[in-house]
Amino acid sequence: MGGRPTDEEIVAGIAEALPVGVWVARAPGGEFVYANSTFAEIMGMAARDDVGLGEYAEPYAIHDREGNLYPEDRMPFVRALSEQRTVMIDDLVIRRTDGRSVNVRAYARPIFRGGEISHVVIAFFDITREVEGESRLRRAQRMEAVGNLAGGIAHDFNNLLTVVQAIASSLALEEDDPQRRSDFDAIEGATQSAVHLTRALLGFAGRGKNLAAPVSLQELIHSLSGIFERAIDARITVRQELGTHRWIEADHSQLEQVVMNLVLNARDAIDGAGEITLRLRDQGPDVVLEVDDTGPGVPHAIRDRIFDPYFTTKQRGDQRSTGLGLATVYGIVESHRGDVQVLDAPGGGARFRVRLPAIAGEAAVRSPQRARRAPIVPGEGLVMVVDDEPAVRHGAERALEAIGYRVISARDGEEALERFAEHVGEVRAVLLDLCMPGLDGQAAFRRLRETDPDVKVLLMTGYALNEEAQQMLDDGVAGFLAKPFDVGGLSSAIAELLA
Repeated sequence: MGGRPTDEEIVAGIAEALPVGVWVARAPGGEFVYANSTFAEIMGMAARDDVGLGEYAEPYAIHDREGNLYPEDRMPFVRALSEQRTVMIDDLVIRRTDGRSVNVRAYARPIFRGGEISHVVIAFFDITREVEGESRLRRAQRMEAVGNLAGGIAHDFNNLLTVVQAIASSLALEEDDPQRRSDFDAIEGATQSAVHLTRALLGFAGRGKNLAAPVSLQELIHSLSGIFERAIDARITVRQELGTHRWIEADHSQLEQVVMNLVLNARDAIDGAGEITLRLRDQGPDVVLEVDDTGPGVPHAIRDRIFDPYFTTKQRGDQRSTGLGLATVYGIVESHRGDVQVLDAPGGGARFRVRLPAIAGEAAVRSPQRARRAPIVPGEGLVMVVDDEPAVRHGAERALEAIGYRVISARDGEEALERFAEHVGEVRAVLLDLCMPGLDGQAAFRRLRETDPDVKVLLMTGYALNEEAQQMLDDGVAGFLAKPFDVGGLSSAIAELLA
């Protein structure tokens, strides 16, 4: 039979069972004395007895949060010796050999004997979740502020683009000279390029989310495979490990943006030959998409800014990136109640991980709507245009008159009610802006319906179809038209409304 454990054995057993890392070294040289197993779990290696004072950072891969090796004169052991008191340091980052980074808070306490420090005991706490949570909160707050600005800018640009596109397409419709028609087509083409930029801004701001539908990420990625081949250097291999068939509730076209932007970002990170891996898997209630590349990886010092709009370190040939790709990914994923992270890929390179909530049960495939140039549909009768922007009203009036309608207009909701009351039974359709000062689109629609329960309203906004617009559709608005629009899009929307 074994004897009773000694006090030393009891103390050692307690230290071994502690959920914090414990490390003890002699003073003043820092010779290793003891470390428990939790210390090894946090550090990713066992304690070393071949290092001492002034040589801790490199062997233990201790860095600061900017990614630099931690200064030896600020190490917990050194500060406890020099300050002769318990010190706390919480900006240590351990770069483990398995590729994982661990944020550590350390308490270093000097042990005195006869008035001299004989040992230093350091307790290590893994605070990775705490640091990541704080980082996500700061980033979310920063992104919300920038997103509000970006969304407002995109909305205003869409108003301006509406004027350009509506008038240019109206003039092209009336023009007989082939050269001038070609010029108007060029204007429309340039406008479309600007539209893509505003849509990216709206995606980043989380204000471009359309009606959600069941989406299979696996099928979406398969459908993009041909585009990957054309957009990526032949020296780069694209691998797909798509291990889930679960569905998510999402906007199909925006998820295409997410996947394409992540793949193009991975492409830009690789100089010459390399490999991109798209991995799809289940994790609890979520579907996880990971895009790995074999590039140099993302430095820790800039990871907090990598999703900021217009922040970029990329350049391909003579063209510098716009810096909106990852910002758009962030905005779209956040608007779909998901999250996105940048990590170290095993073996080097970067890993971008997107997590999105899955839906339960079977989901039917819904074919995504593809953008196409709408045909011109002539019409007749009286249409009312309601918008607080004079230029937008003029552009819409010009386009409607070009296809045969008569037009009256109003600058806000109050004036719309007055003008509609003057023409009750005569107005065939109302083209109504969503965002207006005073009586906005939603309130104006309710009041118009009180005057005429059968009023046909085509809602327009520069924010794309969002929750507020969807609520109006649910309440009885007959149609939706995103700004900017051309004559074809406007004529088709009104023809469908009146049909």
